[in-house]
Amino acid sequence: MSSTRAPGIGALRRVLAEADEPLTAREIHDRLRRRGVDAYDSSYRVATVLGRAAERGGPVEVIDGSPYRYRLAE
Repeated sequence: MSSTRAPGIGALRRVLAEADEPLTAREIHDRLRRRGVDAYDSSYRVATVLGRAAERGGPVEVIDGSPYRYRLAE
């Protein structure tokens, strides 16, 4: 049985919590890599997980633009 919760979601939340401004999925992915977190193989996967979390009413806010940016909802 597979889980709908992505591995390392806590790491995504920590990166967003520590950011001074909204971040792109690529910026988040880069910060995860620098921390040695390899739960996400691409910035696309980061964006997918954050987008789904926002759709479910999670603590993530998606800011429209090109590219999308993400931050923790207040």
